Amino acid sequence: MNKYAEEFLNSLRAESDVSGHTLRAYTKDLTEFFSFVDKEPKDIDNLDIRSFIASLHNRKLNKTSVSRKLAALRSFFKYLHREGYVKTNPAKLVASPKLPKHLPKFLTIDEAFSLMESPKGETFLVLRDKAVLELFYSSGIRVSELSGLDAADLNIREALIRVKGKGKKERIVPVGTKAMEALKDYLTERALTRKKSQALFLNRLGDRLTQRSVSRIVVKYGRQAALKSRLGPHVLRHTFATHLLHGGADLRSIQELLGHSSLSTTQKYTHVDIAHIMDVYDKAHPMAKKK
Repeated sequence: MNKYAEEFLNSLRAESDVSGHTLRAYTKDLTEFFSFVDKEPKDIDNLDIRSFIASLHNRKLNKTSVSRKLAALRSFFKYLHREGYVKTNPAKLVASPKLPKHLPKFLTIDEAFSLMESPKGETFLVLRDKAVLELFYSSGIRVSELSGLDAADLNIREALIRVKGKGKKERIVPVGTKAMEALKDYLTERALTRKKSQALFLNRLGDRLTQRSVSRIVVKYGRQAALKSRLGPHVLRHTFATHLLHGGADLRSIQELLGHSSLSTTQKYTHVDIAHIMDVYDKAHPMAKKK
């Protein structure tokens, strides 16, 4: 790999709170770029980057992947410019591909309730799984945030959890009654296992539940509940936000609960299904009311 790229990646590891997934993606993207453009960074211009992007389109790479690779190049050249290795950031002159707008997938209230009722039994694993599902739906936290929760992050008396979000930013999130009941039941059973771990959610061996295992739990009970679409943790996050919005919560509050740094990220939840719109109209508009 190019020595400047290695320096950039090392700086990310040392100075920034980026995930391992992001580091792996940036490594792959920069390796691919320098295999295509055999030049020193100071000799690279926006035309080189445009040619690279065009080659990705010719390979029929999807627009999301192309956009991510361009973002990696922008970050890389921004670092080089800051360090004085290049005079300008050539990647800034290359436009990102227009990404298709996908509405977030979410469950109906009936589907969400059906999912919450799917775990049956009183064993450690079943109670854990129920607590996982209830906490997702009650708080809207990310799968990485749930996996990273420690027992000390749960305030049972106040029904709150301390969540470590992106960039190690902490926020306090309220937990609903049903989720708190499920957590208490799980913690009672967890204490009987005498597993010594600071993690809140444990696997059968007593280790912290990984993000992949959490995702498997959600998928498993989605199938048991016979939900039509494939379920994952992010669908529960979307469901949490959508149901709050339908219930009358304002966007700023939802933004705080989700841990979004920008309100524009939260605005994707302003979609509402036609049934909800018609229901509101029928209840609120005087000409819609039946005599």
